[in-house]
Amino acid sequence: MDLRTLKSEFLVHLADERRASPNTVSAYGRDLDALLSFVDTRADTLPARRPRRPPATATAAAPASLDLFLLRAWLGELARTCKPSSVARKIASVRAFGRWMKRKGHSRVNPAEQLASPKVRRELPTFLSAEDAASFVESPDTDNVANRPATTNIARARRDALVLRDRAILELLYGGGLRVGEACGLDLGQLSLSASDTTVRVIGKGRKERIIPLGRKAAEALGAYLALRGTLAHLRTRFVDPNAVFVSTRGRRLSSRVVQLLVRRYGLASVGRTDLHPHALRHTCATHLLDGGADLRVIQEMLGHASLSTTQRYTHVSVAHLLKVYDSAHPLAKSRPKR
Repeated sequence: MDLRTLKSEFLVHLADERRASPNTVSAYGRDLDALLSFVDTRADTLPARRPRRPPATATAAAPASLDLFLLRAWLGELARTCKPSSVARKIASVRAFGRWMKRKGHSRVNPAEQLASPKVRRELPTFLSAEDAASFVESPDTDNVANRPATTNIARARRDALVLRDRAILELLYGGGLRVGEACGLDLGQLSLSASDTTVRVIGKGRKERIIPLGRKAAEALGAYLALRGTLAHLRTRFVDPNAVFVSTRGRRLSSRVVQLLVRRYGLASVGRTDLHPHALRHTCATHLLDGGADLRVIQEMLGHASLSTTQRYTHVSVAHLLKVYDSAHPLAKSRPKR
């Protein structure tokens, strides 16, 4: 069986058995496609100890084609154009592919296990201060919508619905710490906006389910938007996605790309920053929870991280909060009693 056929089976394994997200499956597929393209170009320049392959069969390379020498040559090519973080991810993709082939009996060894991943510098993630976060989330002007009398003007109704939708998205990303894919994938049945229960049930990575509490402002923003959701979706088409919470003016489920553009636009208008993205609101949510005294395990559960070390990467303690904890906890930091 050739490598391309095995790659397709491996991606099916990731999606169906490992429950990897569509983005993960797509990323692994791109990484493996790049490797197999490199294998094709090197088919006629393999070491002399192996028989040469005719060009016509280069695209049907066998698992034995992947050895340590070829993988190192591929990494040498990648090092010229890719960042260390990208190279590390590609190594992880090939390593997982090699483990799967070995387990299935298609290969005796996994040469990728001998590859050393480059050191990746962990940069500080983008996040907002509490004041900037409030200005950013409140940038969609919903006050005028609430105070405006009911109208039959279609254009005005469309503008009002779009403003309420954008405000609800920003409140949910910041208030709940959702990933952009989780927010776009929300269905109406996953929301609970009753007076006694304001929560959202999220299906995260690995199709793991978690319950996230919603604050008052987020619940109010979602309720106001849902009241006009149908108006927004019916303006241009009769079809409306019956399940999606956030829809476009065509009635379809909102895409992650649209939310990314919305966050960038409101970030520039409210706090003058062009580097904001949906994940920055997730960072901000976790940072503010930790600064407010939330337990790291609680934040891990809320964000849906499998490992606590991942939560530590996404949260940052302010210096003032760190000094406050140190002064209250460390015996040497406390003032000596006066004699």
